[in-house]
Amino acid sequence: MPTPSRSPAIAPPAGHQPVLCREVIDLLAVPRGGCAIDATIGLGGHAALLLDELGPDGLLIGMDADEGNLELARENLGPSAKVRLFHGHFENIEEVLKDVGITTVDTVLADLGISSNQLDDPARGFSFSTDGPLDMRMDRQLPTTAADLVNKLSQTELADLIYHNAQERASRRIARAICMARHDQRITTTTQLADIICKALKQNPDSHRSKIHPATRSFMALRIAVNRELEALEQFVQALPRILKPGGRAGVISFHSLEDGLCKRAFRKMKTEGCVNIITKRPITPTAQERRENPRSRSAKLRVVERTSTD
Repeated sequence: MPTPSRSPAIAPPAGHQPVLCREVIDLLAVPRGGCAIDATIGLGGHAALLLDELGPDGLLIGMDADEGNLELARENLGPSAKVRLFHGHFENIEEVLKDVGITTVDTVLADLGISSNQLDDPARGFSFSTDGPLDMRMDRQLPTTAADLVNKLSQTELADLIYHNAQERASRRIARAICMARHDQRITTTTQLADIICKALKQNPDSHRSKIHPATRSFMALRIAVNRELEALEQFVQALPRILKPGGRAGVISFHSLEDGLCKRAFRKMKTEGCVNIITKRPITPTAQERRENPRSRSAKLRVVERTSTD
């Protein structure tokens, strides 16, 4: 159950680059004095933009599964009576609205990317660039870590997880190598797992033969599983027609094909059912300039829908 906390107002977060800022504001058409919800507030970058659009009479509701990021968002945005912050995953968006005392909003935004501070913190275990515990939980209250999955799942379960969550073609080879390695000792750190994967694929991560590190897909697959990202996204997207006011808009920024494909199919189904109009016929991607200035934006895709006036 999401837990409320109070706070914020406008100021761009220092050292954080939210993606597709101009496109988000142009396409969401946030109404002055309306109500918006940033379902993945992160460090507050997009939230600051939404607050500017809402004006002094608007209300912004912010959610995040990461309590640490929620506190940073509070600091970055500053004190304000027109912002309510909640610790919780976006699949619980309807519960949050119920706690606020409303049922529908004008604007919804979800940025599915990992914050730079999460990636750069070795203690979180999201990255193999520096050694850290094999954790990967967005919400520290979740019971299962990546280390739990790596050490407990069967070889078949691991292979299926890596393949289905990341389309890693060598998933069986990687799963076999993981199971052989854990027979000798428990796998507990990011570099330990990354080394096992590199050896299984017979690739040197420093050779620059590939644009991405050999362990990238496997790490992404584990992170998705630990945080139940696809299941949560499906529940969140299905809630959008129920929580948007007629004419209200929702945007989702995804960073890999599974997320984008899920949103694409769900939005098309909603359009067929007469629930929404699709504003973005194709996903909006960063400009060449943004990709140069913020390389982590390169895989971002924005899709926007608008709630129809009738079901």
